[in-house]
Amino acid sequence: MKKLVFKFLAKVNQLLLPSFSKKRLDLSKASKFQMALIGWRYFVTTRALD
Repeated sequence: MKKLVFKFLAKVNQLLLPSFSKKRLDLSKASKFQMALIGWRYFVTTRALD
């Protein structure tokens, strides 16, 4: 059940949130908001893959 929720959130992230790797974002120059989005995507992705 929990894994299913994170898989759904990963799909939503993929559709709605911007991809910073495609934009070649330099992490040292990222704003706090961008870093928070990167952290959120990482959190959801790792939980969906477990």
